[in-house]
Order: sequence, then structure tokens, then C-alpha cells
Amino acid sequence: MTALRATQPIPSPPTVAVRAAPLISARGVGKVFRERRGSGEVVALDGVDLDVRPGEFVSILGPSGCGKSTLLQCIGGLLPITSGTLTLEGSEISEPPLDAGFVFQQDLLLDWRSVLGNVLLTAEFRGYRLTDWEGRARELLATLGLQGAEGRYPWELSGGMRQRVAICRGLLLDPKLLLMDEPFGALDAITRDELNLELERIWERTSKTVLLITHSIAEAIFLSDRVLVMSKNPGRIAEVVDIDLPRPRSLDIRETPAFTTYQRRLRSIFESLGIMRRAAP
Repeated sequence: MTALRATQPIPSPPTVAVRAAPLISARGVGKVFRERRGSGEVVALDGVDLDVRPGEFVSILGPSGCGKSTLLQCIGGLLPITSGTLTLEGSEISEPPLDAGFVFQQDLLLDWRSVLGNVLLTAEFRGYRLTDWEGRARELLATLGLQGAEGRYPWELSGGMRQRVAICRGLLLDPKLLLMDEPFGALDAITRDELNLELERIWERTSKTVLLITHSIAEAIFLSDRVLVMSKNPGRIAEVVDIDLPRPRSLDIRETPAFTTYQRRLRSIFESLGIMRRAAP
């Protein structure tokens, strides 16, 4: 009998990286509002397709009236969609998800409640025992530079401090998903920069999925893994730009050639959509 000859081991097939299934998935999403007077309709969203993966930071950038906030409210279960499919972890979104936190442009703090009481509001809405969440609330306030302000009232705080309280409230129940609708739009430039850095540090530490609405090209680039550019009339996602910049990011990154290149690219997209005029030579 002929002896079996030793053979080289059979090479394994190349490893293929498996991307995580989307946390949020939208296919053909449309939203139509009926006008209050008459029988007319306003198409706010039409044919929106998007995927947001777990742990991803995504910004939605677009002009006023393009449906950015409407899309965020649909994802947050605050508005029903008119057409298409919209899912969170594979399940249709029909009401505010239990595992989502919200931060809006207006802080929506209750002036008659203390800072601590405002942060604990989300736990109260869920019927949880507040003493179980007070320690986390105080920890979040300290993380965002508000240690010692727990007993103060919103009317005693600056705009930046109020928005920090709102962020703490959105994070209190440790949600997987954080939905932010222009949370820094009303703040001065210095405070906005400070909160951009705080938000990036929180995201780096917790790996939450963040969906941010903004009008600021620089803010979108600085914070995001991807930027979704929306056009209007009706609202659609016109283009997706991947942001390949090292993390963690400092404000100095905005002065780098790579950052400037992303700014030019996003401005050129708006110019091509007729939203931003090209500067005269």
C-alpha cells in the first residue's frame, strides 16, 4: 500500500469582517402632514433610507425646513410615519422606545423643580423609585461640571448649564440610543465648543448610539462617524459622508487639512443642491 504523503494544511478562507446589524433602519420612509386649513398636504419626508449601527455617532445636516427634526421625532416614536418602514433593533417603531434618551434645542426644564429634580424626571415618568436613581443623577451632574448645583433652580442657571442638565436627564436611564435635536443651537460659540467636547467624551466612554440634528457643518464633522446630508421639498437624504478622523478629537483638529477638506466637500454638496451659493471669485 502506498504511504500517504504529508500535505500542506488547507488554507482557511479569508476572514470577512461582519458589520453589526443596524440599530435603526429606515426604508422608504415618508411623512405627510395635513394642513390645518383646507384639504392640502405637506410632504415633509419622502423615500428616506438610512441605517445607523450600534455605537455609531451620526449627524443629520441640512437647511431649515428639510425635515431633520421630523425624521428624528419619527425615529423617537413621537410622530407616526405615513409610509415605508422604520425599525429599532428589528422592531417597528410605534411609540417612544424605552431605551432612548432625548435632548432638544430647548432644554424644557421645569422652573419649579431643582436641578436634581429635573434630571430625575425621566425616572419619575417611568414610575421608578427616585432614590434608586439619585446617585446616578448626581454622578452625571458631576461629570458635566454641575457638582454643587443639584439644589439650584433652572432660572438661576446660564443657558449652557441648563443644557447640561437636559443632557443629564437624557442620559439618566442609561439609554442605548441618544436622540439630540440641535441641542447646542442657541448657545454662544465658546459654550457650544465646551459641550461638543463633553458630548464626545461621554460618547467615547459609553459607546452609545447618538443621532444628532445640527445646522453646523463644523459641529457635524467634529462629532460624527458619518454625516447624512438632507435636501428639502420634500426631505430626502441626498448624500452620506464618512468622517475618517482620529479619536479622541480635540478642537485643534478643526485646523487640520483633513477637517478643511470635509468642510469643503459638505459645502459643495449644499451648493450642488442649490442650498448654498458658491462664493464669487
